[in-house]
Amino acid sequence: MGTNWQPLLAETGRAKYRALADSITKGIAEGTLDPGQKLPPVRELAYRLDITPGTVARAYSILVEEGALVAGVGRGTYVADSQPKLQDEDAGAMIDFFSPRIPNLGQEDLLRDALRKVSSELSSNALMQYPKRETNLPARNAFMAWMQDAPIGHYGLDDIVITHGGQNAILHVMQAVLRGHDPVVLVDEVTFSGFRKAAELCRAKVVGVPWDGEGPDPRALEELVQSTGATLYCTSAEVNNPTTRATTARRRREIASVALRHGLHVLDDDCYHTGSHSAESYRALLPDLGWYISSPSKLVSPSLRIGFTVPPRGWVGEMLRSVQFSHFGVSSVLTETFAHLMTSPKLPAIIDKVQAKINADLRYVVNQLGGYPIRWRSNVPLVWVELPVGWRAPAFAQAAEARGVEMKSADEFTLREGRAVHAVRIALNGQMAQARFEEGIRIIRMLLDNPPRSFTT
Repeated sequence: MGTNWQPLLAETGRAKYRALADSITKGIAEGTLDPGQKLPPVRELAYRLDITPGTVARAYSILVEEGALVAGVGRGTYVADSQPKLQDEDAGAMIDFFSPRIPNLGQEDLLRDALRKVSSELSSNALMQYPKRETNLPARNAFMAWMQDAPIGHYGLDDIVITHGGQNAILHVMQAVLRGHDPVVLVDEVTFSGFRKAAELCRAKVVGVPWDGEGPDPRALEELVQSTGATLYCTSAEVNNPTTRATTARRRREIASVALRHGLHVLDDDCYHTGSHSAESYRALLPDLGWYISSPSKLVSPSLRIGFTVPPRGWVGEMLRSVQFSHFGVSSVLTETFAHLMTSPKLPAIIDKVQAKINADLRYVVNQLGGYPIRWRSNVPLVWVELPVGWRAPAFAQAAEARGVEMKSADEFTLREGRAVHAVRIALNGQMAQARFEEGIRIIRMLLDNPPRSFTT
């Protein structure tokens, strides 16, 4: 396209430099402007648009500061490269597949831009007073726009409660629901350890629910509710962490029927979901008992510690009370940053790039390890590997660590009293050099191909 691109300046009443900067930003987000493409010289573009060179220079300068453009003396102004920014690491450092690290394909620049805008636009009252329910309205609006296609049932702005991340939301749901001296929380037999840790903080006993080919076993769930008196079941219907499995639509309805018969609350943690849903959430199926939790950690950045809960009907007050008594609300700086970030015109294109990178890495892992029983899902930065005979999960993880690769064994996701599971979870790391990533996967393949010899007498 060379330097022939020309933006359209809409008559919006905004300053011309801001309108030009927004037009360039939109061109980058929509792919009209490609990474590395040279923009017209300042005077040339000013002449084309019938504006002053100073207006063009100011727009270019703002976007260079935001990281959208790069400029060099005598070279001109170009669209910034969209390659992932990689973490600094030694060649001898551990290859980290312990927790997901989503690729940095522009989120950092968006966050910096949002923080700059918030610092200059946030009112003195918001900066000098405790946050109030009304101060996080822009963030709740942004959440509703983000979740507009999610099948989580009918809800409004007043039904959304903001917390310090998804894990914090889990804890507050438990504090709102659990009662009595010896509360019991049900979780899936193989599941996210954050459920167990939150329950322990609430001094609750944790009991595992077995799965079959469709999801949680409804008969087992009903028996456990009757035998333990459990009042809360924590699960992830769309993406189980670590196995990436989804509960079928039919099974979700069966689980909802059990919950309805026994007054069992169901917490649906949807933090790993980043694409379209395969079926209704428990919040939609159980409007009086279903809780929905989500956060932008697996989509944008885990540094933005903000989470969202949509409680069942009649439970918003209990959830707000738990949040208020815990930390007096989430900072306005954080909620406004989220609102700016999620409404950026650049974000959809960045998310597409992030998911494309995750899926490319998934393809590499599947090509390398596909000869073994593995589970994976598009857009989900996890791979669940069932180990061949000869390997136990802790021993495999230790052997990998001895060769410079870190990952979590199945023990991290099972209860102490549960059955042994011989598997490991690989969490994709999009922030390391591709050669290092591929080296780590090859080491895992080598270990899978060479299990320890076992002898019986």
